[in-house]
Amino acid sequence: MGTAKDFRFSKEHEWVKVEGDKVRVGISDFAQSELGDIVFVELPEVGKKLQVNEPFGSVESVKTVSELYAPISGTIVEVNEQLTDSPELVNESPYEQAWMVVIEPKDLSELETLMNADEYDQMINEAK
Repeated sequence: MGTAKDFRFSKEHEWVKVEGDKVRVGISDFAQSELGDIVFVELPEVGKKLQVNEPFGSVESVKTVSELYAPISGTIVEVNEQLTDSPELVNESPYEQAWMVVIEPKDLSELETLMNADEYDQMINEAK
């Protein structure tokens, strides 16, 4: 699918999609391809308060365990329970079905520190 144009990205490969006054968060297609087959996703409880760049869960693949970092400060209002039973969705559908959490941000202006799709593509191409 390539990189979604209306998404923002963190240096840690989380994506953020703004939905009204909330944001949906997952990991990028690049991140899932680097991790390999995902076997377990650990997500936080609804109601947890996050600070930007704070770990909020992890993704375990056959190769490694990778922390998930909050791309924005706020409160978790929804968690994708589907990933508990179907962690492979992270590989199959990183931008649609495999969102991780929905966060009610403290301050939407924090999004301005995140990369747009073109900037993110540039970062991952430079890393190759």
